[in-house]
Amino acid sequence: MERWQNRVAVVTGTSSGIGSAIAMDLVNAGVIVVGLARRVDRVKELQKSLPAERRDRLIPMHCDVGSESSVKQAFDAIENKLGAIDILVNNAGTLQNGRLVDMPIALAQQTVQTNIMGIINCTQRAFRSMQQRSFDGHIILINSILGHKLFAPPATGAPEINVYPPSKHAVTALAEMYRQEFIGLGTRIKITSISPGVTDTEILPDCIRTACRKTMLNSEDISSAVLFTLATPPHMQIHEMIIKPVGEIL
Repeated sequence: MERWQNRVAVVTGTSSGIGSAIAMDLVNAGVIVVGLARRVDRVKELQKSLPAERRDRLIPMHCDVGSESSVKQAFDAIENKLGAIDILVNNAGTLQNGRLVDMPIALAQQTVQTNIMGIINCTQRAFRSMQQRSFDGHIILINSILGHKLFAPPATGAPEINVYPPSKHAVTALAEMYRQEFIGLGTRIKITSISPGVTDTEILPDCIRTACRKTMLNSEDISSAVLFTLATPPHMQIHEMIIKPVGEIL
């Protein structure tokens, strides 16, 4: 991680779970972290949990990644305050309960806006910052095992994870599209998709938590994978990483 000392990382969705763990681990690894979240008060509480000498290395900032104007405001502020973006971790995501056949369209749209357009909105700004400086940065997408396959349907009733798996399949395709674009534009910016299996976070539906309570990952597991990908040498890119808890049968 030496090459990232005092570099600037932007982590989306840092108010809880995986995003909080990534932000903390990056700060402890010597990186300056801008923690973006809608619930920015939670990021401020996270900042207070850091040792006093490191608190100024986590900068809480409000941002709704699904809103183009909110992303513009946040990234303008980041560049004005810190000059540039060297690492982007697209972690923000949402899962709304409901069935595709009858759920409110607004809830499905919210998932699409956050899980797909949020990545596109933030990556455009981070890529621009890296490309303008000819800096070999790193962009990481927190994907899901559901971006590669669907779980078997429940024994009774219909599944209620609706557009979440399709949105994560889109993330898998985005990672490859970005890889091709980054190469075609003559950069050496890295792109990595990290796809966790069932992870104990706030958005995990209770039915899945109950079924998988003995075989779950935790947020720190995913954060350690992020740091591992960042620590790879400049010529090496981890394009896709799938992480499963031992014993997972899904």
